[in-house]
Parts: sequence; structure tokens; C-alpha cells
Amino acid sequence: MSTETDTESDPKPSEGTLADGMRIIAEFVRTLPRKPGVYRMIASDGEVLYVGKARSLRSRVAAYTQPTRLATRLMRMVSATTTMEFSVTDSEAEALLLENNLIKRFRPRFNVLLRDDKSFPYIVIRRDTEWPQLAKHRGTREVGNEYFGPFASATAVNRTLYALQRAFPLRSCSDGVFTTRTRPCLQYQIKRCTAPCVGRIEKAEYASIVDEVRGFLGGRNREIQEALSQRMEQASANLEFEGAAVLRDRIRALTQIQSHQSINLPSIEEADIFAAHADGGQVCVQVFFLRAGQNLGNRAYFPSHARELDEAAVLSAFIGQFYEARPAPKLILTSHDVAERELLESALAIGAGHKVEIRHPKRGDQKDALDQAVSNAREALARRLAERGTQRTLLEGVARAFGLESSPERIEVYDNSHIQGAAPIGAMVVAGPDGFMKNAYRKFNIKTEGAAGDDFAMMREVMSRRFGRALRENPNRDEEHWPDLVLIDGGQGQLEAARQVATELGLEDIVMVGIAKGPDRNAGRERFFMPGRPPFSLEPRDPVLYFLQRLRDEAHRFAIGTHRTRRAADLTRSTLDEVPGIGAGRKRALLNHFGSARAVAVATVEDIKSVPGISDAIAQKIHDHFRGGR
Repeated sequence: MSTETDTESDPKPSEGTLADGMRIIAEFVRTLPRKPGVYRMIASDGEVLYVGKARSLRSRVAAYTQPTRLATRLMRMVSATTTMEFSVTDSEAEALLLENNLIKRFRPRFNVLLRDDKSFPYIVIRRDTEWPQLAKHRGTREVGNEYFGPFASATAVNRTLYALQRAFPLRSCSDGVFTTRTRPCLQYQIKRCTAPCVGRIEKAEYASIVDEVRGFLGGRNREIQEALSQRMEQASANLEFEGAAVLRDRIRALTQIQSHQSINLPSIEEADIFAAHADGGQVCVQVFFLRAGQNLGNRAYFPSHARELDEAAVLSAFIGQFYEARPAPKLILTSHDVAERELLESALAIGAGHKVEIRHPKRGDQKDALDQAVSNAREALARRLAERGTQRTLLEGVARAFGLESSPERIEVYDNSHIQGAAPIGAMVVAGPDGFMKNAYRKFNIKTEGAAGDDFAMMREVMSRRFGRALRENPNRDEEHWPDLVLIDGGQGQLEAARQVATELGLEDIVMVGIAKGPDRNAGRERFFMPGRPPFSLEPRDPVLYFLQRLRDEAHRFAIGTHRTRRAADLTRSTLDEVPGIGAGRKRALLNHFGSARAVAVATVEDIKSVPGISDAIAQKIHDHFRGGR
């Protein structure tokens, strides 16, 4: 167990110089133990600059007081340091785990950062139901269900699931649909389900199909295919040609799943492949997932790091962060020798609950697979650098069009959506040198009374909430979270509403531009509105105009999608949702018994009591609610 022994600095320097930073660090060194742990370097505004782990805290932190051993990047970090915090751990492996956890939490700018840590999708066989269901799953695992993966992307899992449903006709519908069926659905007609919902298959036969799915996903794919081939031949010999054709189609579906294998190591039961390639001051890390002898896809990552770090250093930091919130497989193959390999293996084994081996093969099939993965990383990085070059050129064009001092690093685009005032929402999308930054998108449910349907009032509320909160949380206005350009989907009126809010908040320096469609709302004839300039347009074939159109269209797409989601939720709401103490289960029981919320509203207390799960007290509460407490 790690023990927290955070200490804060007494001295408060007035200058952020290298000498000041080294003096502060030296004050800490005198009292630090020679034990493993984690240290944090912190700036004057509380920003965590760097998180590091150490076998001996005293020795490691003391290195920052020796300027001849510091790279330029580390000198800048030391100069910005005004205090430090420390956590002592029982082992260096625990320190490594804590370091990765803190890096994910604080995202220090001097660390190597994994930018995308979304959970991976799995295929699940749900066993918490009488008829097991084959489905896609992402998130927390439930005890009793069987999970297979991870898959690299939703596309990979959807493709596999589609083929599995052709090969193994298990139900894929939700419990709600399953329990209300009275006749087979279309899936049964196209031979992708056996219709257990209406008793078209016996439980024993259905269970055998479940076992086949489990066997195939568990690595017994060759065995399953051979068994299906034998059954097909037997059916053909017995002149059961329709059954033989069904088995033939199932075999073809299984073959299709295995045909998408760019990297295949059938001798390895479980492994992840990490391949890194560096160019132009950036590193691409390609991750391949091998499970049960099958390649479950790959994903490219572009971690943030100092330009002077090589592939091996980036890869070592990347792997630790990659497995911070997910268990590691038994084997990890890497394109480069990672630093402190044995320590990393020990730390990953603690989180995974089993032995983890990190291997850098020099020959054989594993080396060939790594070479192919490196080739994938090289191509992905080349595409990214080309896209960034094009994106940078477009951003420079935006700067010229709107008279900005430099290319914008963060553009925020705002749009509103509603239908005659119903389900009003505001939406913000963000773009930068790397394209759309979807993790920065935000939606705003309009709350101001009377604002729904009033585009100007809606824009004022959105601007007030976005920038009012930003000022509270980030008064120093660091460049990462503040826009260099704000685009408003609308004309002069929407722009003025946004500028009024900016003026009230003291943010007059934010550049705001209104973008409105031209006559007859024709794309390509947009007019732009800026304070102090008459409305203007760009040349119809200007690439910058196309770029701005894409930004506007993405904001519109996000706003419309968010509005539809909220409207769909509103349509499913019931007056029963307003009754305190009525959750989803009781609501369902009441609706199943009475048929509608209106019938519940006029029911007597005695009738409400007769519903399963409704106590006397709850029945009285429901009755009183619909009668104003009488």
C-alpha cells in the first residue's frame, strides 16, 4: 500500500528563474527519504507540471538541482516549479502504478500523455437471461456474463458481430423486444435468429449454438469449422439440402471473420502488439489486439511528448498509461526495448492479477508481425503529418480572412436547435490543428424561462454559461482551453447577442465572427459578420470557405443530433416521472397494470395498491400527487 506524505513548500519565490526552482527543490531534498515513491512538480497557479516516480525519492529529486544534467525542457520545468508534493510507496512497482494514475488525473504538460483513453468495445454473451443474447458491450462488466475482446474499434466489433450473427443465429434483440414478440421477426426470416422468443427452437439446441460461439471466440475456431463441415456433408448425404445450405452459409461467415487478419499469430493465445515510429518530432504508436489466435483490430495513437524523446522512451511511458485503467494481457510485444522492462512487468502484473511478459523479439513470426505493425505506424504517421500540413494551411487562411495575428489553435463554433421552442439546446464544437476535438464538444440544455424559441436569448445563455464557467475555473485563461476564434452560426443578431455577453464578462478581446448562409440559404454564398467591418463573403471556390462550411456543418450536425436525443427522451417521459419515489420498476409495473399514466391518475388508492411492488404508502403518495394532496 502506498502512504501519502504530501509536503508543501514554505518559500514563495517572486521570480520564476532556474535558480529559484533549484533552490526550492533543494529545500525538499534535505527531508526526503531514500524510499520509492512519486513526486509532483507544481507551478505557482497550482498546475501540476510533471509527475515522476523514483526508486529513491531523495536521489531522483536531487538530480533536478544539478543544471549540467538537465535538458532544456527540464530547465524550463524546474524554472516554473514553486512547490512539490510527494507520495511514498512500498515498492517501485507501486510507484509506477501511482505515477500513471496521477498522469491520467492531472495531465501534466511535461509528461508523455496518452490523449485517447476511451474504453474498448467487447462482444458479450449475456448469461443473465433465460435465452443468452449475443451483443456489443462497452463499460463495466457484469458478473456472470462472458466477454470477448477487446476490439480496437466499434467498426471492428460491429463487423465481427455481424458475421457472428450470420454464423450463429442467436438472438440479438433487447429484453424488452424479446418478451413482447408474438411472432418471429425479420431476423428469423433471413436466418440470423432462431426465434426463441416464440419457441421455434429447443433450449438444448439453442445452448449448443451458444457453446459454438463461445468455442469460436475462445480460440477453437478450426475445431468449430471442421465440426460444421462434417455436419454439412452429413446433411448433404442425407439429401437434407436446405439444412446443408444453412451450414454452408455459417461456414462462409466464419471464414469472413478470419479473412480480416492483417497480422495473425495463431500460436499466441493472448497478446497486445505495440509498434512505434517517429518522424517530424512526433511518434505514432500502433496497438494490435490478439486474442484466441485472432487479430481483433488495431488503433493508432499519437501521444503528446517532448520532441527530443525517441520511440523507446515514448513507448515505455505510453504502455504504463495504456494499462492504467484496463488489465494487461499475458504477453506484450514491442517494437523497441522499453526502459525498466522488469519493473513495468511487475507493475502491470499487479493490476492484471497474472504474470505479464514484455518481449522485444529479434526473429521469427513475432518479429515479422512487429515489422508489419511498424509499417502500419509509419503510414499512419505520414497521413497525419500530411493532414496536419493541410489543416495548418487552412488555419493560416482563416487568420488572413479574419485579420487574426496568428493561426488559431482553437476554434469554437456555436449553434442552437429547437422545434417551435421545444427541447431547446445549444451546441459547441471545437477544432484545431489536429481537426475536430470531439472530447471538447459541449451541449447546453436551455434553462432560461422564455428563452426557448428566441435564438438571441438562447445564444446569450449559451455564451454566459460557457465563458462564465471558464472564468471561474480558469481565470488565468491558459491558451489550451480558451478559443482564438469563436464562430457563431447566424447573422448580425446572433453575433451581437454573443458579443454582449463577452463585453459583460470583460472578454472583448475574443474574436467573434457570425457566419450566415447567403440568399436562399445557398451554401457557397455565405456572408460573414465581424464588428467594425461590413458583411463580406469569400470567393466561392476558396478552400478556406469550404473549411469554414465544414466547421459550421459539424456544429449544425451536433446541435441537431443532441436536440433529437433530448426530444426523444421528452417523448418517453410520463407524468409518473414527477411522482417522488417512483422509479423505472414501479413505473413499468403501473403502466403494465393500468395501460397509461392517465388511468393511474384517476385510479383509487385500492386499485393502485393491487399493483405488484406498490405498498400502501406509495399508493397513497401516487393518489395524493394526482389530486393535489387531497
